[in-house]
Amino acid sequence: MTEADLEHALAQLSAGKVVAAATESFFGLLADITNPEAVEALFALKPRGADKGVPTLIPSFEAWAPLVEGAIPALAQAFAAACWPGPLSIALAARDAVSSRVALDGTLAVRVPGRSAAAQLVARFGRPLSATSANLPGAPPATEAAAVAREFASAVARGDLFVVPGVSPGGAPSTVVAVRGAEYRVARAAAVPISALDAIANRCAGGA
Repeated sequence: MTEADLEHALAQLSAGKVVAAATESFFGLLADITNPEAVEALFALKPRGADKGVPTLIPSFEAWAPLVEGAIPALAQAFAAACWPGPLSIALAARDAVSSRVALDGTLAVRVPGRSAAAQLVARFGRPLSATSANLPGAPPATEAAAVAREFASAVARGDLFVVPGVSPGGAPSTVVAVRGAEYRVARAAAVPISALDAIANRCAGGA
């Protein structure tokens, strides 16, 4: 991603619009989840059912607490310490300030992303960004900017979507783990193996 692309993408996000950029696996649709206009713009591009939350990227561990209801459990902290930056999304109870269109049943899944264009953007933007895959419902996730631009051609033409040039590596999406106190449930098994999560949990319990 060139500096010009980065600056243009940041301006788009600041204006409450959507950016498509490569994550560690596939292209994602990035929008400022703290901006209601941006959330509406995201759902206008890619409607999501009430049974699906919006995976979210954060720039750092420190950006996590303002999104969470109460203290971050020790187990969630252990997962983050072991796997961030990287493809592990950790779902905790969200604060009321988090849009109910973004949270799922009151929970928000977040991660600090691994090396990618999306990671550069969220780090520079400094606020949480959506990371739902850049494809229409039912279509396969995209690994090339050109494919995203074709799928969302009308939005690109209107200026509602800026697609950051580049490619992503593909592979497995982020693993999603829901944490409640000292207990956890794997909501989606993917890039981070369940065995690795079990080992982290066992170490955390042993140190309690």
